[in-house]
Amino acid sequence: MYYKIMIVEDDKNIANLLSSHIEKYGYTTVKTENFNNILEVFEKEKPHVVLMDLNLPKFDGFYWCRKIRRVSTCPIIFISARLGEMEQVMAIETGADDYITKPFYYDVVIAKIKSQLRRNYGLYSPNTKERVLNLEGLTLYPERPELKFKDKTIILSKKEAVLIETLINKYPKTVDREVLLESLWDDENFVEDNTLNVNVTRARKRLEELKIKNAIETVRGFGYRLNITWGND
Repeated sequence: MYYKIMIVEDDKNIANLLSSHIEKYGYTTVKTENFNNILEVFEKEKPHVVLMDLNLPKFDGFYWCRKIRRVSTCPIIFISARLGEMEQVMAIETGADDYITKPFYYDVVIAKIKSQLRRNYGLYSPNTKERVLNLEGLTLYPERPELKFKDKTIILSKKEAVLIETLINKYPKTVDREVLLESLWDDENFVEDNTLNVNVTRARKRLEELKIKNAIETVRGFGYRLNITWGND
């Protein structure tokens, strides 16, 4: 299948090197040149994956990630020299699917791209028939991805949906951290330990938006499990 990767990077040298390496694997690349209209370029090109630098002219990567998320669930991978935990948290909260720190290995970038392509368009992409998961009145539509409880529905990020789906499928068992890492990323060797914690915290906050508190319980030394006390309300 034909895949297009959009590179949003204002350092021309890095953008050209990324483009050259990615195209060796048979993908087509689109390099952003006008950083005032990134959303317009995105909607015109319709890429399968976006590589997004954080430090950009005028508006930063967080801004453009939010803009894209309003119109698309296309995978977005941040590539940034910012190493702080807060930047990674903000990236996830604005809708990013992954975060790579500079300097980076090109093979890691390719591995991340392949992972997103498999999960969204290839072997692991959703089936044609929509799946619906229900647990004590909590309903998840993984392919939308929407989460509903009582009369309220929220839109999840892809990783939030995958994490909650895994916990629902394994309920009432505790899910090992390694199992969750494997569900969220094809190659957990490239994932920092704190990244899973950030995703779990984010999922907890989304459940709180549905007035469900303490829904994801931490089992020390093992992993996480759902606490369905909301079913007793």
